[in-house]
Amino acid sequence: MYRKDSKGYRLNTGETQRKDGRYCYSYTDRMGKRNSIYRKTLVELREAEKKLARDYDDGLDPAKSKHIEVNHMVENYLATKHNLKVTTKGTYMNMYKHYIKNDFGKRKIVDVKYSDVKKYYYGLIVERGLKATTVDHVHTVLRPAFQMAVRDGLIRTNPTDDVMAEIKRSKFWEKPARKALTVNEQKVFMDIFRNSPNYKGWLPLITVLLGTGVRIGEACALCWSDIDFENRIIHINKSFSDRPDEFGEIKRRIQSTKTTAGTRDIPMFQEVFDAFLMEYEFQKILGFNEEEIDGYSGFVFTTSAQTVVLPGAVNRAIHGAIDEYNEAETLAAEAEGRLPFLLPEEVTCHILRHTFCTRLCENESNIKIIQSIMGHADITTTMNIYAEATKEKKQEVMSHLEGKIIF
Repeated sequence: MYRKDSKGYRLNTGETQRKDGRYCYSYTDRMGKRNSIYRKTLVELREAEKKLARDYDDGLDPAKSKHIEVNHMVENYLATKHNLKVTTKGTYMNMYKHYIKNDFGKRKIVDVKYSDVKKYYYGLIVERGLKATTVDHVHTVLRPAFQMAVRDGLIRTNPTDDVMAEIKRSKFWEKPARKALTVNEQKVFMDIFRNSPNYKGWLPLITVLLGTGVRIGEACALCWSDIDFENRIIHINKSFSDRPDEFGEIKRRIQSTKTTAGTRDIPMFQEVFDAFLMEYEFQKILGFNEEEIDGYSGFVFTTSAQTVVLPGAVNRAIHGAIDEYNEAETLAAEAEGRLPFLLPEEVTCHILRHTFCTRLCENESNIKIIQSIMGHADITTTMNIYAEATKEKKQEVMSHLEGKIIF
């Protein structure tokens, strides 16, 4: 005798109709636990049963996933990232705690759809006023966490796929301009450190940054043992950081380079060679660095207290030097009745690296050599800078042909 519902329709095994008219399907999951699905109509219940069967056929675990929050998923993902530097993991944890944990993170992963992620990202930009690049960092945490859930059989597809691509095509995406100094700007910039009593002590470090293209963390981590004066080679094999780790602890650390490509040898031309000699002579008078970090000592660039120079201090010195110059140049130009030649205020250590790479691209056509010197893991990065640099160079060359080709 088959069981039927109140309308006379036959009920399958596991199906029942409650007194309130709702339908229920009960089943035992793979862990031996009883679960139930409730729907208002028998048609809806049968659709839910089909989906359940399809999920099981595809290796998914719907009973487990319906209880898992995004927060739990992200925390599990971060707990497995043992290959990250402690400061990189700290950045990920900061993104999670500030922008995910107390809002989007409380959703169940099975309920999150593509449209939910898109709405959440746009909300961070429009309602909370975050820059699109910051949202990109949030995406860097969420996307692989959802992908891990897909691989673990908790969800069928990754709802974050292609969301950032859509945002990057929108009016909200503003990629920060990373403009290298021009040749004239570079000359004026270096003259500040050569001539200013307030900033002359920074000249060796600034020369090395602008003359090698090393990252600021790589420069701060340089030890005298990394400088081969005889063969005029700089050995880049580590990086300094004072950023917080995943627990928020801030301390000075020596880490591996950003990527394996970051471990490299860079030849010194004369100005860089002289800069290291200048720094060495300074320290012979003022004292050598006495700090030890993670077993390393004898750091090249030191403070008056014989400790390692911090990246933030270098950027502040750059900004201070430019402010001093721009103020003096504005007054001088006004007195002389001319337009001032001002330096851009947004110059940072990374802009100096970008400037070096631009000069290198303007004078060298071998992309692999440029990539090697810069320590770029992805040659696309090198190609993009090369294309931008040579575009301006082409315009300059073509301008020299004015009136010399067509008569």
